[in-house]
Amino acid sequence: MLTRTEKAQIVAEMAAEFKEAGAIVVCDYKGMTVEALEAVRNNARNEECKVRVVKNKLAQLALKDAGCEDVVFTDTNLVIWGDTQVLPCKVADKAATDNKESFSIKTGLIEGEVASMDTINAMAKLPTRDELLGMLLNVWNAPVQNFTIGMDALAKKLEEEA
Repeated sequence: MLTRTEKAQIVAEMAAEFKEAGAIVVCDYKGMTVEALEAVRNNARNEECKVRVVKNKLAQLALKDAGCEDVVFTDTNLVIWGDTQVLPCKVADKAATDNKESFSIKTGLIEGEVASMDTINAMAKLPTRDELLGMLLNVWNAPVQNFTIGMDALAKKLEEEA
C-alpha cells in the first residue's frame, strides 16, 4: 500500500513529465504476460518513451496537474508517453499489433488535448525524425551517386576506345 506522501510524489513526477510530453497514450493491458509487458517496456525505452502502470486516480490527478484535458480512467491502464508526438503512438501501436488479444489503445493526448483514435493511428504511421533525415539524405545523395556512376561509365567507355 502506498502512503499519501508516496502517492503525492508519483503524481508530482508524472505531472512534470506529462507537461513536457508530446503525446500520452493510455492503453489496456489486461491479460498480458509479464514477458509481453517487458517487451513493450524495452521497445519504449529504445524509442526514448516512458511506460508506467499506474493507479487510475493517480494518473487522472497527474494529467489534471499537468494542465491536460480530462481523461476518465477505468479498469487496468498502462500509460506510454514521450517528448515527441509520434514515438509514443508508434510504441503503443506496435504493442497493440504484437499482442492483439491482451493489449489495446484506449485513448491518447497530443500536446495535452484528447486525440481521436484516427489521429493516434495516423501518428503511429508517420516516419520518425531519424527516418525523415534518412529519407532526406537519400534524396541528397542520389544526384552524387548518379554523377559518380555516369563518370565511371564514361571512363570505362574512353578506356575501351583507347
